[in-house]
Amino acid sequence: MNVGVGRPLRSPKAILFDLDGTLVDSAPDLAAAVNELLAGRDLPPLRLEQVKAMIGGGVRKLVERAFAASGTPLLGSALEEAIRVMAPIYRRHLTGLTKLMPGVREVLTHFHLSGIAMGVVTNKPQLAAREILLHFGLTEYLGAIVGGDAVTYLKPAPDALLLALDQLQVEPRDTLMVGDSSADVAAARAAGIPVILLRGSYTQIPVEELGADLVCDSLLDLPSAMQRLQDAALPQA
Repeated sequence: MNVGVGRPLRSPKAILFDLDGTLVDSAPDLAAAVNELLAGRDLPPLRLEQVKAMIGGGVRKLVERAFAASGTPLLGSALEEAIRVMAPIYRRHLTGLTKLMPGVREVLTHFHLSGIAMGVVTNKPQLAAREILLHFGLTEYLGAIVGGDAVTYLKPAPDALLLALDQLQVEPRDTLMVGDSSADVAAARAAGIPVILLRGSYTQIPVEELGADLVCDSLLDLPSAMQRLQDAALPQA
């Protein structure tokens, strides 16, 4: 079910997708990486639901939040060292437990055949994002893959979205953002792009309260949701 119709949408030339919680369910792999890091400090593991609440700000924020949740917050050089230790652990936990979200391949195929350019914008490191997308055979659909280390400021800043659009050679006014978090909404708003959010991801705030133009139950609802936004843009008789 779709909820609410916000900003009207012209027929898009491009769609930008978030990765974690939108195209893939990576929380189990991220939880495994976090818990391996914590185990190295003789700290107890975190539950999957705890780690889900930490996803969205990149690896640095994930590490920072994990140690804070364990009752041993890190600052300065101690945090930098933990991030350095996390790097190889993180790379070992990219695709072992990660799964595609429902409808991903069908929806990307639909838009590809419709001639719509597509890209991924994520706070995940660029090489990690590309490895995951290659693992699932999705790179053939994508004209741009922009990770958090490819830009100066992570989402909720618009930098990654604007870089992806530059690579796709599409203007913001001809684009749609699809994500699952407040950071996706804020980044899209800052870039001047309409945004649709998906339910059932990692946000701890009800998705209807995040300010998207439309909310969908899953990616399979995206084509009809886009049509509703396009219909709202048509002149009324």
